Amino acid sequence: MSTARTVLETEEHQALRSAVAALGKRYGRDYMTTVVREGKHTDELWAEAAKLGYLGVNLPEEYGGGGGGMAELSIVLEELGAAGSPLLMMIVSPAICGTVIARFGTEEQKRRWLPGLADGTVTMAFGITEPDAGSNSHRITTTARRDGDDWLLTGRKVFVSGVDIADATLIVGRTEDARSGKLKPCLFIVPRDAEGFGRNQIDMEIQAPEKQFELVLDDVRLPADALVGDEDAGLLQLFAGLNPERIMTAAFGIGMGRFALAKAVDYARTRQVWKAPIGSHQAIAHPLAAAHIELELARLMMQKAARLYDEGDDIGAGEAANMAKYAAGEACVKAVDQAVHTLGGNGLTSEYGLASLITASRVARIAPVSREMILNYVSHQSLGLPKSY
Repeated sequence: MSTARTVLETEEHQALRSAVAALGKRYGRDYMTTVVREGKHTDELWAEAAKLGYLGVNLPEEYGGGGGGMAELSIVLEELGAAGSPLLMMIVSPAICGTVIARFGTEEQKRRWLPGLADGTVTMAFGITEPDAGSNSHRITTTARRDGDDWLLTGRKVFVSGVDIADATLIVGRTEDARSGKLKPCLFIVPRDAEGFGRNQIDMEIQAPEKQFELVLDDVRLPADALVGDEDAGLLQLFAGLNPERIMTAAFGIGMGRFALAKAVDYARTRQVWKAPIGSHQAIAHPLAAAHIELELARLMMQKAARLYDEGDDIGAGEAANMAKYAAGEACVKAVDQAVHTLGGNGLTSEYGLASLITASRVARIAPVSREMILNYVSHQSLGLPKSY
């Protein structure tokens, strides 16, 4: 462990990091590639991480969680990723959905969902992106209208992860009377077996256990208690989930970048050409050193974002979470690219497990919000420049 990390993290965080790294090492990249090849899910790793208390480390203790926050949960995902076995659904189920329910759910909703989210027996997907909205969440057209005491939910969502294994999906919509004007999102828990709730798998080039889906909601009837929080709360509730999503996406990217970099460094130490390890040549060593620096810098911003969020500073956390996600995405793509290049032809073989990361690393740049939209956010919110859209 680096000196910088030791100084910044508490002994508890260091112990958590070491324990999760040991778990990840027992599974590793071979486990993930086998799961993907056989068309299975990461059930074994998910169950063991849950049993050890890692999946719900951010959720309240009174509902079976660890009582920590995003600082702890991001450590778990980063270390699993650094071992080559990240759990993408951690971003969605405990981080987004668990956080939203813990902060805004009724007592009944908390008792119904949080214990299962904490111990891994329940998973929840998250649906916000729409075919015609993309990054412009203000154009969300999924609509909820009242019908007596019930709600009727109609719309479409795309790129929703893990719907096939999720017990429910947290859907972002808008009330019927808010179709025009400023977005006032409302969030609904939709059970997987709800009538009118259809899903179609999207064919992706990414090799991952978690599949992507398009959702069709055709007058899905939901009881009044399916609404999480206040229908008039506006963006506060939504960003209570989106900031953790950005922090965890940063952890995902940092972990992937660290895995790739470790593979490249090990190869550069041992691979000999012209009677010396290739890592002794600056053309190899310097880009790897730069990749390491950028990953460390991204982690610092992620740690800042997690701390601000855990302290209740939603505005400060919003800026830092966006910056962390941006920095991690860039660092991840560069680390993977340099790792593959360091191995040369071997970097494209299945044996070394790096080539598939070329596609996967792009996710950290694209999702859940593109780097261009983050630059828009920073230029407008942080620098005070006028909007271009």
